[in-house]
Amino acid sequence: MAYQPALAALADPTRREIFERVAERPRAVGELARELPVSRPAVSQHLRVLKEAHLVTGRTAGSRRIYALDPQGVGALRAYLDQFWQRALTAYQAAVADHQQEVS
Repeated sequence: MAYQPALAALADPTRREIFERVAERPRAVGELARELPVSRPAVSQHLRVLKEAHLVTGRTAGSRRIYALDPQGVGALRAYLDQFWQRALTAYQAAVADHQQEVS
């Protein structure tokens, strides 16, 4: 159940905001801290949780740490959510077919 830590990590609004900003493009901790109303240590803690949930990766670039999305972790989360999308599409298709039978 690789998606559970990801869902738990994204339950926090600040963490979700950090995740969404990193999804736009890779960012350093300092850049994220300047953009958000939280301290640099708080951003680092949120990034640690996102990294443990396999939603972001971090790499060193000189004296900075750059964070980007982790494609494998995001893929696992997407696979989990896609099953609900497929169920919704199937249910919609069945509802349309039922409606067409009622109209005919």
